[in-house]
Amino acid sequence: MKAIVSALPFLALAACATTGEREVPVSVRIANATPAVSVTARGETAPVGTTNADAADDPAIWRNAADPAASLIVGTDKKAGLYVYGLDGKVRDFLDAGRVNNVDLKDGVTINGQRGILVAASDRNAVTSAKIALFRLDPATAKLTALGKVDGGAGEAYGICMGSDAAGLYAFIVLKDGTINQVALNTSGATPTGRIVRTLKLGTQSEGCAVDDRTARLYVAEEDVGLWRFDARATGPATPVLIAAADGKNLVMDAEGVAIAPMGEKDGYVLVSSQGDNAYVAYRLSDDAYVGRFRVVDGAIGGSEETDGIELMLGDFGPQFPGGLFVAQDGHNAAAAQNFKLVAWDDIVKALGL
Repeated sequence: MKAIVSALPFLALAACATTGEREVPVSVRIANATPAVSVTARGETAPVGTTNADAADDPAIWRNAADPAASLIVGTDKKAGLYVYGLDGKVRDFLDAGRVNNVDLKDGVTINGQRGILVAASDRNAVTSAKIALFRLDPATAKLTALGKVDGGAGEAYGICMGSDAAGLYAFIVLKDGTINQVALNTSGATPTGRIVRTLKLGTQSEGCAVDDRTARLYVAEEDVGLWRFDARATGPATPVLIAAADGKNLVMDAEGVAIAPMGEKDGYVLVSSQGDNAYVAYRLSDDAYVGRFRVVDGAIGGSEETDGIELMLGDFGPQFPGGLFVAQDGHNAAAAQNFKLVAWDDIVKALGL
């Protein structure tokens, strides 16, 4: 049985960036924002293949524990398919998957009887019928192999993230209208299967999400409203808790990508892209408290602006990223097509004084 609940009335938290009937200019929203510290990228990926368009969208990270510098990044060109990049930013593979919007991955998943890296993407090739497109990532060759698609519900697929617990593996597919379907995945056989076990609801357009398996919490960004968290358990309560409103100060609409920096048993940070003023905001997981804001500014490598998807993974990623890797989609990237910027977590920690 599906549990369905609507988010609480929004109490004009976002008001669609309006004051009365007049829209607040972007310049005013940025001017009112809390100051942000600056970091610079240490790397970037090659641009996606779709030029002159809003195309690059969301990244996922696989860490090679045996050879951290050989880790991989999977990124979406939401008009064409999936890229695999090395940490040097070079393209290692491209798979024509059509209109895939967001992406996530999980290592150690049983795929066709063998343990491997499962990649899941929100597939909106049919805008009225969301799908979850599933792939295997070969860490040796950096190649993606399509496994098949499972049903994600009625509506346009937008965001996606995966989580697991003792009961199994789940994909949370965020539909454009704020519906979130929790899908139990089974990839052990020749053909993957999925079953919607629960439906959650936010009131307006939503996209970015991330799951903290340690605490069984799901974090979702409702673009014009703010950052929410849910109980990620299939049997858990479906009522959302608002962590941060898109108030134009700490978080400037649109709230977009979401990523988690887990520390210890239940502490760490959740980061969200404050797209409206080209910044990123950190909140503490233990008490949802605001921690700070940062921007990725021009340095030896260009900065990032109007970011959609972000991803973060702690741990050793080689000499350039010894403490962890933060990846952000860059919505401008100067005269080239959009790409992804690579930032050392150590630099963010230092800038924010964490």
